[in-house]
Amino acid sequence: MIKSLTHILDKVFRGCLASLMLVMLVSVSWQVISRYLLDSPSSWTEELARFSLIWIAMLGAAYAYHVKMHLGLDLLVLKLTHQGSIKLKLLLHALTILFASVVMIYGGLQFVLMTHELKQYSAALGWPMYLVYLCLPLSGVMLVIYAILDWQLLASEDHHD
Repeated sequence: MIKSLTHILDKVFRGCLASLMLVMLVSVSWQVISRYLLDSPSSWTEELARFSLIWIAMLGAAYAYHVKMHLGLDLLVLKLTHQGSIKLKLLLHALTILFASVVMIYGGLQFVLMTHELKQYSAALGWPMYLVYLCLPLSGVMLVIYAILDWQLLASEDHHD
């Protein structure tokens, strides 16, 4: 059940990240074409590429955490017994859930609400800035979901040993 849910979530998440990469690729390509071939640089492409990069970085970090490709040190985990390493990984997932919940979700939502109330808009696209900053709580939610799913897999492995 957990593995199938994780598989579906991964597929959707990878699709979102790939779509954001495509948006950034098209935006940057159009910027180069309009600047150097048409000699009339587009005003919105740089901003769209920057916003796409922000979303890719934040959401990509949550995905990288899940697939164990995020920066991490495993010196202690490698020195522990199998049972000890599982317990340490469970603790690390709990700390990740705490951090993502407090800083990214709660703090991110406060930031989104503040920029919404201040009615801040981007210069070139005229988009509300809270939409750009919404990636912070969304990536926090994804981190929590992935940490819980990984926690459950580790806990079931710990329970079977």
